[in-house]
Amino acid sequence: MLSKAFLESLHLFYRFMVKRLRNSYTTYGRTHKYPPPEKLSTQTIVCDMEGALLRTSSTFPYFMLVALEAGGFLRGLLLLALYPLICCLSRELALRLMVLVCFFGVRKESFRVGRAVLPKFFLEDVGLEGFEVMRRGGRRVCVSSMPTAMVEGFLKEYLNVEVVLGRELKVFGLYYTGLMEESEVTAGLALEELLAGGRVTEDGVVGFGGYSSSLHQQLFTCCKEVYLVSEVEKRRWQQLPRSRYPKPLVFHDGRIAFRPTPMSTLCMFLWLPLGFPLAVARALVFICLPYALSVPLLAALGMRNRYVTSSTAHPKADGGSHGSRQLYISNHRTLLDPLCIAAVLRRNVTATTYSVSPINEWISPIRTIRLTRNRDEDRRRMKTVLEEGDLVVCPEGTTCREPYLLRFSPLFAEVSQGVVPVALETSVTMFYGTSTSKFKYLDPLYFLMNPSPCYDVEFMGQVATGSIGGKECSSYEIANHLQGQIGRLLGFECTNLTRKDKYSMLAGNEGIVEGDINRR
Repeated sequence: MLSKAFLESLHLFYRFMVKRLRNSYTTYGRTHKYPPPEKLSTQTIVCDMEGALLRTSSTFPYFMLVALEAGGFLRGLLLLALYPLICCLSRELALRLMVLVCFFGVRKESFRVGRAVLPKFFLEDVGLEGFEVMRRGGRRVCVSSMPTAMVEGFLKEYLNVEVVLGRELKVFGLYYTGLMEESEVTAGLALEELLAGGRVTEDGVVGFGGYSSSLHQQLFTCCKEVYLVSEVEKRRWQQLPRSRYPKPLVFHDGRIAFRPTPMSTLCMFLWLPLGFPLAVARALVFICLPYALSVPLLAALGMRNRYVTSSTAHPKADGGSHGSRQLYISNHRTLLDPLCIAAVLRRNVTATTYSVSPINEWISPIRTIRLTRNRDEDRRRMKTVLEEGDLVVCPEGTTCREPYLLRFSPLFAEVSQGVVPVALETSVTMFYGTSTSKFKYLDPLYFLMNPSPCYDVEFMGQVATGSIGGKECSSYEIANHLQGQIGRLLGFECTNLTRKDKYSMLAGNEGIVEGDINRR
């Protein structure tokens, strides 16, 4: 009898709990795999960045980038050493520990990693399927468990997100403390404030998140419908192709050229004790030995080079007469561009520079002349040098890592009646050999520290600077024409962006270093 009463009570309790759960669930709205595309254009979509936009939910690589780029190798090594502990902690505690390690003592005003470094890695991790859902929303709100300073620049500038709800960092004086605000307003409450303030329409607010995210429960409370994706499903997502980027990724900064997962970061730290002396050895070979010896020796040390030339490109490629003079123009990939051209010619050339460190000028095995940014004076200097020997000019005026060409300065066309265009391409696997930081003098060292850095040098035929196809042209027209020729050969896209645009975005200045005079 007691057993029967107990079973009936248990059955009633089960029915009661099922009813409560069903009611609680329906207050959050219906869940589906993906929201119908035809509905989203008039709705506000609230997207969980880690749960539904990125293909992987792990935030460790992004914090490692902050540690390495904003704090240095020692801070990155500390974060890597703490990784086993991070794996054992809850998601919230692990997040707070990573924020503490990465941001403690970092100057707020100088923190540009979120705008200059992280967008490249975020874009490479965006899933095409998640991006398609988010971009269809009439208004787009993104929620992230990472600090706002890390994600806001990427979401607003590259994905056109109107509202970003991240975690705020505490600041003491001018520096981050590494602690996050104990915000009374969570992601859900913050969205409710936006709704109350009229910044997003309350009718038709749709949530898009992941099952494993801690944010989806908060999204439930504010959205009439919520759509969730699993980690297994996200692993099948396609990578967002470069052609679909809402804004082209032309400029980015930082030294790290790979996604710093725990294993790849460990490999980098194991490589550094070998990579540094190897880079020094490569540099000494280039500086001290003649090209006939240095080129094969560098190949033996792992530096790959590929030289391509047409039969009419440059008659002196095999070391012809020293009495002739030639002006070479090339796109700009690293500070080593003129050296690689000189290695192909098997003779020294003179290189023009703008904002280059005096240290790099001092150790350079070839002659360099510093331009002043005064057009008349620069023209005079280039003509004088060209009368003495071969001259290499990079009309872009600064380096560009991505497959784009910056606007060519037409000054070279006013110096010589003929030029030889040279197309350059580089590939690295661990470190970028360019930067906008105050430690630019280390750029060549970082490039040479790669396990197997590669340079492709392709000479084109000589081109007259006064005409195109037999038709007379201006110096600006020939500059644009040669930019297009080099771009087509490399498969790069030509732009009107300049050196000033690059440094304004990445460094917040015009790229002027000590020693520059007569600014534009």
